[in-house]
Amino acid sequence: MIVTTTSNVEGRKVIKYCGVIAGEAILGANMFKDLFTGIRDLVGGRSGTYERELQRAREIALKELQERAQELGANAVIGVNIAYEVLGSGASMLMVSASGTAVVLE
Repeated sequence: MIVTTTSNVEGRKVIKYCGVIAGEAILGANMFKDLFTGIRDLVGGRSGTYERELQRAREIALKELQERAQELGANAVIGVNIAYEVLGSGASMLMVSASGTAVVLE
């Protein structure tokens, strides 16, 4: 499955548009609590623990995106956008969403 932020794939022609799709991952309050216990990971203003959790959430969202594309018979997702948003009371959750257009390439 090709997943790209561009609107086309060089050397390949889109022969069918299957629709706009999305995949999401939501990290709950417990994740943030665990992150703060790992605050000693901070080096130069960065938290390795936090970055690993964000990477995991991004991977889950992209995997979901690909699964939805396959369900529609697509072999690629173009125009992918990844967004991050804080949700819940007291900003207790973080949502990572990936969206794009499922297509069939020749």
